[in-house]
Amino acid sequence: MSGKKADLAGPGIGNYEDLDKILPNDYSSLLNPKDTQRAIFAAKTYIEENLCRELNLMMVQVPLIVDVESGVNDMLDRDGSRTPVQFHISNDHNKHPIDAQIVQAATKWKRMALKQFGLNPGEGICTDMRAVRKDYFLDHDHSAYVDQWDWEKVITENERNLVYLKDTVRKIWKVLKGAEMHVQKGFPQLRSNKYPNLPDEITFLHAEEILDKYPDMPRKERETAILQKYPAIFIIGIGWVLKDGYPHEMRAADYDDWVTETRSEDGRPMHGLNGDILVWNPVTKRRHELTSMGIRVNAISLKKQLELSGQLNFLNFPYHQGIINGDLPLSIGGGIGQSRTYMYLLRKAHLGEVSVTVWPKILKEMCAGKNIHVLE
Repeated sequence: MSGKKADLAGPGIGNYEDLDKILPNDYSSLLNPKDTQRAIFAAKTYIEENLCRELNLMMVQVPLIVDVESGVNDMLDRDGSRTPVQFHISNDHNKHPIDAQIVQAATKWKRMALKQFGLNPGEGICTDMRAVRKDYFLDHDHSAYVDQWDWEKVITENERNLVYLKDTVRKIWKVLKGAEMHVQKGFPQLRSNKYPNLPDEITFLHAEEILDKYPDMPRKERETAILQKYPAIFIIGIGWVLKDGYPHEMRAADYDDWVTETRSEDGRPMHGLNGDILVWNPVTKRRHELTSMGIRVNAISLKKQLELSGQLNFLNFPYHQGIINGDLPLSIGGGIGQSRTYMYLLRKAHLGEVSVTVWPKILKEMCAGKNIHVLE
């Protein structure tokens, strides 16, 4: 079971000896650097326009830094293993200072923004979000620099259910599938028998169902195994403790609802109104997460999740008070990884081929030796 416990806090590989074995040895980019940049922005424009159209969203500005006292930053995991970059702003000779943090995600800010922008049920926002996550192990699909389409949409109490969640996932999948077709039309060299396209339909599975199929495997191994059968899946209920005593993966207690009781399609009791889209990446031959999303907590599920996580003190923050008091709207939202999506659509072996950030020397040299050229 120790392997299962070690597998909870994110999907990073963990050491460069393993990464060296995982990176492909027969890789050759299908696009040169110039066409890669063109394809990135073709995909970006398509996804932003069509995501907004499918989900009825509008593009808005998003913060890079937030006030520590607001409690609005995203802690990512409820075990405290990933902390934000924090700094002091000595404004006005320290007479009116601010302690600030660089966002790790805009999850909680977006829900407050729905109220700030006066949006009604059925309306939402989409952001071109940038963040820093300093505690990631830097491998082929994790970097300290994060770019996401962070989106959020106002819903009603009657829409807090699996039917609405799945309908939203299918709309997102339609956009991602359309983006694949769009970039292949503009860059035909991306069509390759070596790399099959995304399936037309996405498969929905509860975390409990996947554990039943592979009870002795840690989470990443379970995902790898199920993706051999279904190359695109949405895993429902991430955060709830499963029958083996572990959640499928850690989730923060104060945004996605992972505690609400639901039912599987065959009527079995399940939990959670959230999940992740994962696909099989034919370039890296590994599981590849594209988005994490879900219906957000209401007052009842927030209290329960904070209690289960030992974080009831969070209820003192303005964001959490806004949920408890009903001042913030009910919502659904998520973050679609931009570089992760480009990496998949453009058949790249490494995030560094589609985004510019910092990488350790050992990784850059390893990539260069495998014909993988990261941007600098």
